[in-house]
Amino acid sequence: MKPFGKINKILKKIPLHLAVVLMCFMWVLPTIGLFVSSFRSREDVRTTGWWTVFSGSESEMEIEGYEEYSTYCATCHGVDGTGVEGSDIFNPDTLTEYPRGNRLFLYLQEPIDGEAHVQDPELPGNPKEALEVVNPVHNYLTATKEEESFLSQFSFSNYVDALVGYKGTRTYLEDCDSSSDTPVGKFTCDLTTDLANPEGMGRAFINTLLVTIPATIIPILIAAFAAYAFAWLDFPGRQGLFALLVGLQIIPLQMTLIPISRMYARVGMQDTFLGIWLFHTGFGLPYAIYLMRNFIGTLPKELFESAYIDGADHWTAFRKIALPLATPAIASLGIYQFIWVWNDFLVAKIFLATKPVLTVQITNLIDPRGQNWHLLTGAAFLSFIIPMAVFFAFQRYFVRGMLAGSVKG
Repeated sequence: MKPFGKINKILKKIPLHLAVVLMCFMWVLPTIGLFVSSFRSREDVRTTGWWTVFSGSESEMEIEGYEEYSTYCATCHGVDGTGVEGSDIFNPDTLTEYPRGNRLFLYLQEPIDGEAHVQDPELPGNPKEALEVVNPVHNYLTATKEEESFLSQFSFSNYVDALVGYKGTRTYLEDCDSSSDTPVGKFTCDLTTDLANPEGMGRAFINTLLVTIPATIIPILIAAFAAYAFAWLDFPGRQGLFALLVGLQIIPLQMTLIPISRMYARVGMQDTFLGIWLFHTGFGLPYAIYLMRNFIGTLPKELFESAYIDGADHWTAFRKIALPLATPAIASLGIYQFIWVWNDFLVAKIFLATKPVLTVQITNLIDPRGQNWHLLTGAAFLSFIIPMAVFFAFQRYFVRGMLAGSVKG
């Protein structure tokens, strides 16, 4: 019966393994798609799926807009776009004049020699219906028809545009190359200078570091002192204060945003880094003290008694015994607090209006008309590179710290 017992154990684990694999697949696949899309051009992202980069270039009939182009344009311009002498409508230089479908639509409304530009058949008279034809045609014109190598389909343009805050119709690198190093609008075409543009992710990255690092270190320092006091010092009201701290964890921070914002405005702390540090510290301390106290409280009592007998005071016991042994809890708390502050949007939006962090700046990359949405792919990866690195650097402490105080002995 032993062989059958082993088989039964293996069979019982199959549903669990399948569930884990399915969960990993559901998380990893969209991330891979976002990552691949972040290196593709705006037109490629708009006209083809990210998975097409692994299957080679598509045939013309598979590209969106082929049918509309064949119906309305191929009669005059030909299948390859060179049917009209002196005109190649697939030429990238030509297409830069019509970066979007609505611009192409306006051009097609202009008569040629007194006759409609599009004939046999003509475009629908209703502008909305006409755009439903022109937009696919524009996508077809801008889609790549030549056989491309795998690497040639990718570029860092989305990342560069997001970092400098470029919102033009082309890309930052293309505009700077075509201008022969002359200024392009508010950009100097010097990347080291343009990275400081307040509308770009580069400056927001610095702001996020200035917010997150102090807002992570300050609560941990205060929580470590408080946790040692709650665990090893005997003072009146200790249990009641600790119960109050536990209860403070359920208070939603949203209900305090307006009162604290008004208070900051009165004392001159609105739109300052100090104000947001104090806010994150205040709302991070209840959980931080709770986690640290549970861990320090499980340390062997004999260690501290021996230290006290040898003449050590509480400061020495805290610094030489409690802190080194509480490293897993500190690392776990650091990961939790760092990621929470880094990913915060609401608090940063309210208390740092003129110093946007990454989560706020991502929304600012899209203009009011909904353009530049393709930059969100690169901006999203720029925003979570650091949290991912922090998590993997300290992941071995994370589980140990999260389980702090759950098991005694």
